[in-house]
This record gives sequence, structure tokens and C-alpha cells, in this order.
Amino acid sequence: MIEPGQRAPGFSLPDEDGNDVSLSDFAGRRLVIAFYPGDFSSVCSDQLGLYQEVLADLEGKGAAIAGISVDSSDSHRAFRERLGVTFPLLADFHPKGEVARAYGTYSEEYGKSARALFLVDEAGVVRWAYESPPLEVPGANLIFDALASLEQAR
Repeated sequence: MIEPGQRAPGFSLPDEDGNDVSLSDFAGRRLVIAFYPGDFSSVCSDQLGLYQEVLADLEGKGAAIAGISVDSSDSHRAFRERLGVTFPLLADFHPKGEVARAYGTYSEEYGKSARALFLVDEAGVVRWAYESPPLEVPGANLIFDALASLEQAR
């Protein structure tokens, strides 16, 4: 997994509507990247639903969030609609897991990403990274603590 202090690997992935979204689209803003194993699992549903609940608070702290999994854009669209998620879900579908590999979260054994969070600052540098134990939802408090630490360091 990439470490804080490293430049975040660039990416351009299709969102749930097939529109390309790039890391550079978030330049000048903080971005929370939430890698998750797959659409429609109960743990991923809980995780992304939780982040939707605190989205306004994240935005109030100057942060955007994007979810990334190896599922297709079509799957993401249906998953977003089911959960009522409004932040982008990006398809690391083909080549499968390329972005997850760049961030060090891809599992060759399982063919999907680990559940991992990265906080990327306004300049595109990873400032915080966290990999969750399997089947555990990384709480929003972890993200807010990382944002607070970033503020204190300035």
C-alpha cells in the first residue's frame, strides 16, 4: 500500500454514467478515495451508505469523496441508485484493478481491492492511508480524524 507523503498515482476511470473522472479533476481540493471490494455486498453497502450520511460534513471540511471498485459502470449505477449515494463510484474494471494495483490495494488472490481509504491533499499528495480488516467498515471518524490531523499540520 502506498504510504503518506507519496504522490497519489494518477487515474482516469469511468463513473457510474461512463464519464471519465480523473484524479486531476480534484486538484486544489482534498479527496478521500474509498477503495471497496464490490457493489451490493452488505459490508460495502454499509460503508458507502455511512459515507453518504456524512457527505455534507466532509464537504464542509473541504473534502470530496470517490469510491473505487473493480465493478463495471453499469453495476455502479444500479448500486448508487439502490443506496441513494450521490458521490461518484469509479469503475476500475478494465484493465481490472489497475488503479487498485497502483495504490497497493489489489488482491490477486480474490480479484478485487481491499477495503482501503486514502486522503489526498490539494497538491495530490497522499496524507493518510488506512486498510480495514476484512469485513470491517472503516468508520467516518477515521476520515474526520485524518482531516483534523491535516489541519493541525498546517
